[in-house]
Amino acid sequence: MIQTTTTIFRLFKLRCLLASGVCLTVILAGCKETKQPTTNTSYKTSFTISESPISEGGKWINGKAEGLDWSDVAVSSGLAHGTESGTSGYDDSTALLSGTWGSDQWAEATVHSVNQTDDVYEEVELRLRSTLSAHEAKGYEINFRCSKTDKAYAQIVRWNGGLGKFTYLNAKEGANYGVTNGDVVKASIVGDVITAYINGVEVLQATDSTYTNGGPGIGFFLQGSGVSNNDFGFTSFTASDTPSSK
Repeated sequence: MIQTTTTIFRLFKLRCLLASGVCLTVILAGCKETKQPTTNTSYKTSFTISESPISEGGKWINGKAEGLDWSDVAVSSGLAHGTESGTSGYDDSTALLSGTWGSDQWAEATVHSVNQTDDVYEEVELRLRSTLSAHEAKGYEINFRCSKTDKAYAQIVRWNGGLGKFTYLNAKEGANYGVTNGDVVKASIVGDVITAYINGVEVLQATDSTYTNGGPGIGFFLQGSGVSNNDFGFTSFTASDTPSSK
């Protein structure tokens, strides 16, 4: 009799919680957000198809084509590069991989950079847990300036949705944080920890828990005139949501 009464009370309490809008999943998980599981998704490319915007058979979505307010990424002769004018503000050239990705993910790319000059700003970018739709871009950007002078930098940035809406999570300046031709850049996010690497060496880290879903991608930023978008970009790219060493 005591056991039956207790059971009835628990069922009544659960129904009350459900009726008030509390999700059963949240109750059973102790009110913690459920992390998106690893999907064993990976993608690798050496950009063999020249096209604008980048598609590779529908694998990519682009900043202008889908996001409207940003620029597309193009591919020319094995080089993925931006299409910005250099005078339009923060309309970074952006391309994200489509499909479903686990929360913990990493991306890696080989840098192409020639005619480097500190008179303009050229950034190569890796994207993690990112999403893109009309007038809205969210996720994490890890960028490196194409420079090896004391004016170089690396930054971890959170995109908050609208054009020009972003938050710096961490940044460092100096020659050790910039990149040049042939360097390999990498970024990973595990839990809420974002880490940036240059040639296998950790250079920057930040912590943020705003986004738990989204996919990896690439991007480029150009500010200034007298240079070509083809002067900087990526010649290869790999991304995965399975664990990886440095």
